Amino acid sequence: MALHPVVTRVTERVIERSAGPRRRYLDRMAKAKSDGPARAHLSCSGQAHAFAAAGPDQDRLAEAVNGNLGIVTAYNDMLSAHQPFERYPTLIRDAIRAGGGTAQVAGGVPAMCDGVTQGEAGMELSLFSRDVIAMATGVALSHNTFDAAVYLGVCDKIVPGLIIAAQSFGHIPAVFLPAGPMTSGLPNDEKAKVRQRFAEGTATREELLKAEMAAYHGPGTCTFYGTANTNQMLMEFMGLHLPGSSFVNPNTDLRDALTVEGAKRALSLSALGNAYTPVCDILDEKAFVNGIVGLNSTGGSTNLLIHLIAMARAGGIILDWEDFVDLSEVTPLIARVYPNGMADVNQFHAAGGLGFMIGQLLNAGLLHDDTKTVGGDGLENYTHEPKLDAGALTWKKGTGESLNTGILRPTTEPFQETGGVARLVGRLGQGVMKISAVAPEHRVVEAPCRVFHDQEEVKKAFKAKEFEGDVIIVVRFQGPKANGMPELHSLTPMLGIMQGRGQKVALVTDGRMSGASGKVPSAIHVSPEALDGGPIGQLQDGDVIRVDAEAGVLEILDEGVLKRPHATADLSDNQWGAGRDLFNAFRANVGSANTGASVFGDF
Repeated sequence: MALHPVVTRVTERVIERSAGPRRRYLDRMAKAKSDGPARAHLSCSGQAHAFAAAGPDQDRLAEAVNGNLGIVTAYNDMLSAHQPFERYPTLIRDAIRAGGGTAQVAGGVPAMCDGVTQGEAGMELSLFSRDVIAMATGVALSHNTFDAAVYLGVCDKIVPGLIIAAQSFGHIPAVFLPAGPMTSGLPNDEKAKVRQRFAEGTATREELLKAEMAAYHGPGTCTFYGTANTNQMLMEFMGLHLPGSSFVNPNTDLRDALTVEGAKRALSLSALGNAYTPVCDILDEKAFVNGIVGLNSTGGSTNLLIHLIAMARAGGIILDWEDFVDLSEVTPLIARVYPNGMADVNQFHAAGGLGFMIGQLLNAGLLHDDTKTVGGDGLENYTHEPKLDAGALTWKKGTGESLNTGILRPTTEPFQETGGVARLVGRLGQGVMKISAVAPEHRVVEAPCRVFHDQEEVKKAFKAKEFEGDVIIVVRFQGPKANGMPELHSLTPMLGIMQGRGQKVALVTDGRMSGASGKVPSAIHVSPEALDGGPIGQLQDGDVIRVDAEAGVLEILDEGVLKRPHATADLSDNQWGAGRDLFNAFRANVGSANTGASVFGDF
C-alpha cells in the first residue's frame, strides 16, 4: 500500500527540521562505534574490578572474545509493574551463558508510581524522575564494557527515561523487555463508579479501598490504557520490543521465553556478529512517526506528547505538536480500551491486539514498513504473534480480523475517523487534549472560569458546592518550572460528577492529567506556563474561555485580559518535603512542555 501523503509530508518535515542535530548525533554514534567497548582495553586493575563478582563468567569476560550484555533494570517490589523483573537477571544470565556469552546487571534505575503519588507531594518529582532515570542509566553504562544492552522497564517515566539514555549509547543495540499486564481484576468502569461515589460522599473509604485492591491485585502493569501501557505499545510500533511481547502476562512460560529470546536477540545484533543493528539506526525519524501514529490510533496517553518529544531530541530528532495533530487528522481511532472504552488491555490483546492494529495501519498506508527493528527489517514482522510450540518460541501470522469489534476495528470501520489527540491554540497559549474518551457533545465548552493555584483548592470549592453552573476550571502554576508539572488526576471524579449533572465543564491547566484521563475535556500542558509569563497567569474568576477540541481553539474571549499584570503565587511549599528540595536545579533549568519538559536542553 502506498504511504499516505500526510505521513510522507510529516516525515519529510521532521527530517528537514532535524537535519543539523540528527547529523551531529549520528556522527557521535559513528565515533563511539569505532572506539568500541573498552572491556579489552581496561587496565588489569580495571578488568579485575569489572569481573570480580562474575563467578563462572570471569574467564570469558577476561578473554573479551564473546559478547557481554548489560542489563539495566527498574526492578523494585513495591510496584506491581516492576516486581516481575526480580527474576529476569537470572533468566538472562543463564540463557546468555548457555550461548557462550556473558551478562551483567549494569545498574538499577528508580521507578516511581504515579498511582501511589497521585495528589501527593511526591507527584511533583514524577516528571523529573524521567531525566533522573536517563542519568542513572548513563552511569550504569558508563563503564563501557558492554556489546549490547537490555532495558527492563514499563511505567510512565521509566521507558522514556531509558530511551533517552539508550540513545546516548546509541552505538550499541538495545532490546526492551516488558513485564506484561497483571491479570484482569475488578473492571475499570466498576472501580471508577466507586471512586465517583466516594467523591460524592456515598461510599466509605473502606468500600473505596476494597474496590481499588480488587482492581490492582497482582504483579504486572495496571490493566487500563494509561501511560504505562501506551509505552508498551510504542515499543512495538517503534521496533524495540520483540513482536507481540507487550501484553503477555507476567510469570508465564511464554513471558519467560520472550525474556530469554530478547536477551539473545540483543547480543545477536551487536557489532560482534553479522547483523549489527545499533539502536541509533532503529530510532530514526520514521520510527518516531510510526510511534505517533500508534499513539493516535489507540487513543494513548497525553503524557507521550511530552515524552516522545524528549525521547526524539535525545537522538537529534525535533518533533512538534503540529506533527501529532497533522497525523491525528488522518489516523483513525481503531481501539477502545479503558478509559476510551470498557475493555482492559488483556481483552484488547485477546481481540487481536497490536499485531492486528499494525497490520491494519500498514494496509492503510499509515505506517512506514521500511524501518529497522529488533524483530528484523520491516514492521510487517510485528503482525505476527509469539507462540510456544513444544516449548520452543515461534512466531505465527496474527489474526487479520478483529475478534471483538467493540474493542478493535479495521481502519475502514473506525470508532472515529481521526486519532485521539487534539492541539488547541489561541490567545491563552497552546495545549493538548486527549479526545478519544471525550464524547463529541462535550468537546466544545464556552463558559466563565474559576481560577485556582492548587488542586486542593478545587476540591474544597467542590465540597462547598461552589460549582453550580457551566464552568471552566483553571489550575495554574502547575507547570514544570513551578512545581514539576504534577498530574491532576485526582480531580477526575468530581469533574465527572459535574459533567454527569448536565453542566458544561472543562479543565484548563499548565499541569498534566493522568494517562488515564477520560471523559471530561481537559486542555493540559498549556504553554507558556504561568510562571513563565503565559497568558494563563492573567486570568481572573469570571473571564469567559472557549475550549474547542473540534476546531483546535483555546481562546480568551476578552482581549482586555491580556492587558492585566500577571498573577503571582507563593510556591515555597513546593520546594521542600518528599524530596522536592533535592530538585531545585531541575525546576530552575527545565524546558517547556511543548519541547519535552527536559532538563537536558539540546543534545
